[in-house]
Amino acid sequence: MSQEAEREQSDRKKYEFRKVIEDLKNYEGSGTQLVSIYVPEDRQISDVQQHVTQEHSEASNIKSKQTRTAVQDALTSIKDRLRYYDTYPPENGMVLFSGAVDSGGGRTEMVTKVLESPPQPIQSFRYHCDSDFLTEPLEEMLADKGLYGLIVLDRREANVGWLKGKRIEAVKSASSLVPGKQRKGGQSAQRFARLRLEAIDNFYQEVAGMANDLFVPKRHELDGVLVGGPSPTKDEFLDGDYLHHEIQDKVLGKFDVAYTDESGLKDLVDNAEDALADAEVMKDKQVMEEFFEELNAGELATYGFEQTRENLVMGAVDRLLISEDLRKDVVTYDCPECGNTDREVIDRRKATPDHTCSDCGTELEADEDDREDAIDHLIEIAEQRGTETKFISTDFEKGEQLYNAFGGFAGLLRYDTGI
Repeated sequence: MSQEAEREQSDRKKYEFRKVIEDLKNYEGSGTQLVSIYVPEDRQISDVQQHVTQEHSEASNIKSKQTRTAVQDALTSIKDRLRYYDTYPPENGMVLFSGAVDSGGGRTEMVTKVLESPPQPIQSFRYHCDSDFLTEPLEEMLADKGLYGLIVLDRREANVGWLKGKRIEAVKSASSLVPGKQRKGGQSAQRFARLRLEAIDNFYQEVAGMANDLFVPKRHELDGVLVGGPSPTKDEFLDGDYLHHEIQDKVLGKFDVAYTDESGLKDLVDNAEDALADAEVMKDKQVMEEFFEELNAGELATYGFEQTRENLVMGAVDRLLISEDLRKDVVTYDCPECGNTDREVIDRRKATPDHTCSDCGTELEADEDDREDAIDHLIEIAEQRGTETKFISTDFEKGEQLYNAFGGFAGLLRYDTGI
């Protein structure tokens, strides 16, 4: 399998896992009755069954009848699911979730989910029972590869953060007490200059302290550090050896950045394109640059759900571009009167709306069976047509535009279809 195909498969799997995790995080139990079990691939299924049976027996000692019943029902459901597996779990292991969750109006419903073959191997067996499902270990596995420290500063302010895979994360900020170049009356020029240099030095030490606190604990995982700001600020900061020596050794380069607030971190990543050539976010930037070039001066770009879908069905889409932050469903309405088919893209959290046929005006009632994940809908067509799918981060300007201006769906075409 090619590197691009592996990345596509990995991105798809991460999307599916994130979707399930988001659902799991929204569930709540009325007591410590939601069960999570992490099973490594070398743990025999019979051992897991035995552990679940033991926990079921011990749950009989729970004083609250409601909690006792809920926990035992969850464990019974998990034991039923385990019967579908042979000696060992799938590659990388699996995670089982089960419990009675609040469904509103004082009612509960039983939810049981099994996630097989997570992105990274499960390291150890873990049984967890609480009012929430335990999802943090899975979320850590889904973090994009690549870790870079980011520092932007001038003599007024500074921001420090991370580039984690495709995600830019602002963590710490500081404002300086450095006076302007105009001295106040009554102070000698030499004394004012000395006080100003002391204030600058103190501010650089404060910024370095923030960076060291953040980066040093992760120094063995760091792929590099980027420093941005106007000249001569960034030069003074780096030349002054303010950073911890192990962090200083990780600096990949210094880059001109106009802003030093949180937006400056994005500018820093943009301007460090050459230094970050192998970073995941750069691959997203390159494909979005190509999309906008075609959109502005070519004929091989499509966007929006319906237009992109039409081109996909024709087999004309070379690369399907989907925003990573997209959480949409598509509802298909088939009109019994005229045979017309309409589709409507809606927020995943909203109820399925009724619809008026665009051809004959017939009022069509909502049907949950005609609703599916919009991304899954398009990817299924893409796989049938040999189209590559790319999930695009929103942590840079053009990736954000894909989400906000184009509805999160776009494509680069193999040929002009005229649609």
